[in-house]
Amino acid sequence: MSLAYLAEHAENALFALELAEREAAHLAYTQQSLFAERIDLAWVKNLVTRQDLAEKIDAFVARFGRLQDHIGEKLIPRFAQLMGERPKSLLDVLAYAERMHWIDSAEEFVGSRKLRNQLVHEYMAAPELFLEALLAADGATRLLLDTVLRVGKHAQQLGLR
Repeated sequence: MSLAYLAEHAENALFALELAEREAAHLAYTQQSLFAERIDLAWVKNLVTRQDLAEKIDAFVARFGRLQDHIGEKLIPRFAQLMGERPKSLLDVLAYAERMHWIDSAEEFVGSRKLRNQLVHEYMAAPELFLEALLAADGATRLLLDTVLRVGKHAQQLGLR
């Protein structure tokens, strides 16, 4: 008989997954609410006077970044440990996630990290760049949500749930 996973890491992996699922649900809600409107350059320039829109942006950016950090720093590393791996750097973590088919591309994941920085730093300074980053973050959000779903399916396949 061979082991499917290292049982001593199951609790931490499941805890990370449950937290990721809650964070993903919050991000999905914010994404749907934000992108229900037509977002263009005029919309972005209007953020200066529309506090309600600015709050939506802040919530989206915070949740986007938090889920991204959690996936790269907790979820994937803990599931890697569960499987007997010990990735050392973020690039190792992402390469392992790619091999496990939890993400399609480590490069895309790294690109989404750059988006977060643009969303934070270009917010008030460069509306055109901010708009571009915001629209790209919509797609990157799907990447993050899909990653959580894939890891959740892996947990089910292992019989952890």
